[in-house]
Formats: sequence, structure tokens, C-alpha cells
Amino acid sequence: MFTEIKPKAIYPDAKHIDALEVGLEFQDFVCAALAKEGIILQNLSSRRYQQNTGENLQGFEIKLDNRWSDTGRLSIETAEKTSANRESFVRSGIYRQDNTWLYIQGNYKGIFIFAKNTLQGLHRRTDRPYETKEMPTIQTFYLPVSDCIKYAAKSIWFCQITKQKFIPICDLAKTRIMQKN
Repeated sequence: MFTEIKPKAIYPDAKHIDALEVGLEFQDFVCAALAKEGIILQNLSSRRYQQNTGENLQGFEIKLDNRWSDTGRLSIETAEKTSANRESFVRSGIYRQDNTWLYIQGNYKGIFIFAKNTLQGLHRRTDRPYETKEMPTIQTFYLPVSDCIKYAAKSIWFCQITKQKFIPICDLAKTRIMQKN
């Protein structure tokens, strides 16, 4: 008889028990999309290498934000706790100290690629601060899609798999990106 041994959850307070696997699957999807653009990533899988080096050798951080295309904004991570029971947050996301210099965030409808220091600068803005939010295990700020289009170094759209209501936003974004270049 075979008994399946399930690993202990890394993020016990995550909304989905398989949050790590969902994120890894999205990371693979992004890597395949980037390869079509001529950008090849060498991801690091072990905890040791991810903590000591970063998510991959090239210095790209990939984040899944399932809701951005519905909310009209990215939720950019600035600090986290592995459990709500922990007392304090640690710097993460755009403030994590590793080899990251590019930050890729989005979902299966489209991704935005930012320079990490651009996102840090936007987060620190005092002339027009962005909305922030603290949840039990994460701290974020919200970046509207209009600013994502304005400040992203590159955007990649997967419009052929989107719902009908998203296509007009996708067309608008493509037009703005084409005007930018």
C-alpha cells in the first residue's frame, strides 16, 4: 500500500493550500512566454539557492497577481510574514535583498516587467502616494494599470485567452505601449 506524504505548508495562512504550486506553475508559464521573446531564465528551485541568490540566475522576480485584470491595479508586495502568528514583517517583494533587478508581475492575461528600483521609487513617492494595505501576512501597495503601462519596461499580453470584458483594456494597453515605443 502506498501512503502519500504531503509536505508541511510553507505558508499556513495562504488562501490556497497549494499556493506555492500555483505560483510555480505561473512562473513556468512566464518563462515560456519570455522564451518566445528571446529571454531565457535559469530558475533556482531549492530553498537554499533561492534564499542565497534569488529566484533565478538572471535576477528576475516573478509574482502572480490573479486579480489585477479585474481590479485594474497590481498589488505590489513590500513585506511579508510566513505566518500571521509571527510578530513582525520582513522586507520582501521589491525590498528583498537578493539579486533581483527586474520584477515581473501579472496573470494569465498579461504581465508587466519593471525595474525593481522603479517600483521602489513609486512606493516612496510623497507627491502622489499610492494606496497601501496591510493584511495578516503581507504588506502591499496598489499600482493602477494606467501607471503600470506608463512605468513598465515591457508588457506582454495574452489577450487570446482573456474574457470578453478584458479585451478593450488589452487593446488600450497595446495602443499605449505602441505609442511609447
